[in-house]
Formats: sequence, C-alpha cells, structure tokens
Amino acid sequence: MSLLWPIIGFIVAVSLLVAVHEYGHYWAARRLGFKVLRFSVGFGPALWRRVAGADRTEYVIAALPLGGYVKLLDEREGAVDEAERARAFTRRPPWQRILVLLAGPGFNFAFAILLLWGMLWLVGSPEARAVVGRVAVDSPAARAGLRADDEILRMDGQTVSGRGDVVFGLIDAMSGDGVAQLTVRTPGGAERDLELRVDDPAQRRALTEPSALMGGLGLRFWSPPVPARIGRVLPQGPADLAGLRAGDLVTAVDGVPVADFVAMGEALAARPNRDVRVAYDRDGVSATTTVRTSADLVDGREIGRIRIETMPPPPLPDTMIVQRRFGPFQALGESLQRAWDMTVLQAKMFARMVFGQVSLKNLSGPITIAEYAGDSARSGLSEFIGFLVVISLSLGFLNLLPIPILDGGQIVYQAIEWAKGSPLSERIQAAGQSVGIGLLFLLMGVALFNDIARQFG
Repeated sequence: MSLLWPIIGFIVAVSLLVAVHEYGHYWAARRLGFKVLRFSVGFGPALWRRVAGADRTEYVIAALPLGGYVKLLDEREGAVDEAERARAFTRRPPWQRILVLLAGPGFNFAFAILLLWGMLWLVGSPEARAVVGRVAVDSPAARAGLRADDEILRMDGQTVSGRGDVVFGLIDAMSGDGVAQLTVRTPGGAERDLELRVDDPAQRRALTEPSALMGGLGLRFWSPPVPARIGRVLPQGPADLAGLRAGDLVTAVDGVPVADFVAMGEALAARPNRDVRVAYDRDGVSATTTVRTSADLVDGREIGRIRIETMPPPPLPDTMIVQRRFGPFQALGESLQRAWDMTVLQAKMFARMVFGQVSLKNLSGPITIAEYAGDSARSGLSEFIGFLVVISLSLGFLNLLPIPILDGGQIVYQAIEWAKGSPLSERIQAAGQSVGIGLLFLLMGVALFNDIARQFG
C-alpha cells in the first residue's frame, strides 16, 4: 500500500499534464490549418481508438500512460499527397510553426494558472505566519540578529504573506549574492531591519542542497512542541539495537530531562559516537537503556544520531494562520503573479545550477516526483492540486529550454529559418538533435542518480 499512492499519483499527474501539453499543440495546429494525423495520450498499444473529423484524425489512449504526442502531416516522415502538401508542417509559414510549438508549454502555464485561480477563489489561501521559533547559536540567523518569536514581515522591501514567501526569498538570496534584507516585528510590536548574509560562496552553494537551507541558516519557524515520542525506529539503527520502539516517550538523555523532540535531538547530536543513557516511558512503565550513537558528518562536524523519526507534528493553532480570501478577479491576478514568481525562480535556479551556484542535487527524477505525487495525493485534493501546479509550470518551463529535441530548440530552428529565408541543413539539424538527446540523457542521469542517492541516504 505504501507504493500504491506514489504510483497512482505519478501516473495521474504525468498523464494529465502531458495530455494538456499535447492538446496545446493539437489545438493550435488545428486552428492554423495544419493537418493532424494522430493525437495520442500514452505510448504503445492502443487501449481505445477513434477516427473522426474531416481530416480523419486518429485519437488514441495507449497502454503506457507516461507520455503522449501529436503527429502532424510532415514531408520529412514520408511522401505527402500533392493536394495536402500545403498543410504539411514544413510547408506552413515559420511563424505558424512557432505558434504551434509554443502552444504546448503555453497550455501548461495556462493550466497551472487555472488551477491556482480556482483554488484561490473557492478555497482561499491559508498562510502560516513567518514567526521564528529556534535560532541556533552562532548561526547566520543569530549573527543577523533574529530572535525567537520575531515575525518576518518583509524581505528586500517586499511584504511576505507567510512562510512560503520567506523560504522562496531565502532560496533566491542564498543562490545569488547571499544577502537578504529583513524587516521583523518583535512580540512587543516594535519593528527592526536586519541583514541576513552568507559571504562564503561554498557555504551558500551547500545551503541550496535539498532540505539544507533553514537548518544551515540556523533558523526554524515556530511550531507547537512535539513530545519526545518515537514515531518510527529505523531497522538496525542504534535505537533499534538498544531495544527502543515506536511509541516510547524519551524523558531524559544522560540524566538531563528533555522537554520535546527537538531538545532530545540536540542532546543526542552533542554526543556523537558515545554510549548514551536514554530514559523512556513505555505503556506507563519507566525504563532506561544504553544507546551507542552514530557519528554523522554534517557541515564539517560530527553529529550524534540514533536513527529514529518523530511522530506527526500537531497542527498550528488558529492564531498562527492567516486566511486570505479572494474575489474572482483578485484570485486571477494573484494566480498570475504566483505563476510568474514561481517560473522566474525556476529560471534563476536553473541558470545558477548551470553556473555552479546551485547544487545539482536539486534535480529530481521520476522516483522523487512519484514520492511527492503520492504524499500530496494522500494529503488531500488541495495538496495534490498544488503539486500539479508546480509540475505543470516546470513542464512548461523545461520545454522552452533551447535544447534541440525540446519545443524550445525547435522554436530556435524555426526562428533561424524565418530570419534567413531557408531551413537549416539536415546535417546541422541532425547534429543538434544528437546534442539535445545527449544533454537530456545527462540531465536524466543526474536526476536518477539523485533519486537513488536519496533512497539510500
């Protein structure tokens, strides 16, 4: 059952978003007079087929749902009847070919905006307030002057609506020049301007690794205290070997009481590769065991761990949630702004990844995407729609990259032909295709490596 949700979520997401993308190509081609031979959702043997319309277009739902395509009449793929030659892809004006190629990514962007618009109009946008919880000693956050219970109001002069804006802003800053200007409000109501900065490029790059940002800055958002109760014990880890079980409530580490899971984690982290006395309650009975901590190297220092996971955290109280409501026109404007902001951030991150400012570990392959799909599907419709928005924007952006095998690369070919008045030679186009395939395989290889490393990490 643990694998079922990721598989279902991944198949639904990929099938839907690819269908939207290909329908964009199909819709534009039909409107501009291209002849469409086939519109297929999926690859492989046909599960359902229908031929319809004056052009006798074949509509197919195929057995392998991880993709799809639109096949246009094209002289490069075989002889074309003289009567229909004017409707072949290569015979249409370059600007029309460019519009057809743009329509696929364009429909992905439009689909994401439509989903966002519906969510914001019908449900609104609950935002968790960006209230600081713990600030690690001698961390970038501490040196900037951030303190527990400060609320972050603005970043670089822009008002933040919640924690998501802060995280996106910090990602942008740390993958760029490493400086973020913050305005915070103290519990007493006074406002302060702070500068959070990380000058070392290597440290900034390390902060861009998955899940490294907030911990590396020494900053945690406020959350309700989580009891030091074990949610899961990893097999053959230190806790498992010492006899600890899921459900045990840890009360002390080496005789020092721990109030919550974070305090327990900090106490264990300070004791790498040591025998530690752990006191706990199990079903109302107190006991003590000795655990030999591991010594994990994190940011150049050893951290003690016992390989356990926390219980699910309690929900934030209502006082920590700001519920924003939108009318239909406000929701449309907000959805356009959010889609734009996310796409710009994607473009920045990709460019910075190419130039080595952002870790390549951020590239995710099918395994990680399937896990996110499953987690969001389990969490409810709103979470799954949010996942679809992100992936749809990513699909639109990636397909616009000027890589020959993608829509963006084909658009470059058509623009060159439009400018010079004749197509590029077949030799140059074939060389470009080979380079494009090589780049895609390289990106896919890195992404798959990251997936496997996360599974065993």
